[in-house]
Amino acid sequence: MGTYELYYWPSIQGRGEFVRLALEEGGAKYVDVARTAGGMEAMMRWLRGDGQSAALHPFAPPFLKDGKRVIAQTAAILSYLGPRLGLVPKAEASQFEALAIQLTIADLVAEVHDTHHPIAGSQYYEDQKPAAKQRAASFTAERIPKFLGWLEQRLERDGGPYLFGRRVSYVDLSVFQILRGLSYAFPNAMKPIGARVPHLLELADRVAARPRLARYLASDRRLPFNEQGIFRHYPELDARAARAKKAPKRGRRRA
Repeated sequence: MGTYELYYWPSIQGRGEFVRLALEEGGAKYVDVARTAGGMEAMMRWLRGDGQSAALHPFAPPFLKDGKRVIAQTAAILSYLGPRLGLVPKAEASQFEALAIQLTIADLVAEVHDTHHPIAGSQYYEDQKPAAKQRAASFTAERIPKFLGWLEQRLERDGGPYLFGRRVSYVDLSVFQILRGLSYAFPNAMKPIGARVPHLLELADRVAARPRLARYLASDRRLPFNEQGIFRHYPELDARAARAKKAPKRGRRRA
């Protein structure tokens, strides 16, 4: 196994953090390219497609370079790394299930982003506050419980310390990141929700205590959450959400 090259924005955790956690837990050698001298320009060349074939032209970071292979999109990268780092069961059916869970987590991450940018990513948060308050209230009252409740049921079903039994997987690492991010962004809303997903909280603590992850989390390689990333703490969104009541079910359900 050589040295992986991870390409992601250098000042935020964002979607790249899900990949970093897998690389760290897997004990992989990797370079966080955009954090190195000249790394941002190197990443931008890939995004522009300068000198690269169309097949190796990522739409956006994160993307991972392994020799001549370039893999883009968080879930695809984790699906690729899982078998190589021992972070997914060997059975093909379990690997497909792990990818399905990771893609569901990707849906949740997208909805987190939309709480503070519900209209357009190109506009400042301050320009869309009213819509953000409405979106965050619905998200914390309805969507977080739905996503975390599903994961809690999945964990309870198998009864293992992790989602795939006794061995940690990249999905467990992603659940840890989701819970930490939601607790940072919506601490008020997460207090009552957390009481309903005790096994997930135990899983997150178990992940954080793993030796490699514990060293990483205590290092300067682990960037703090901030208001430029996906998980952002705006008190006005959390305060509104904490008072929101679950809306009655009407019409067609959203997946």
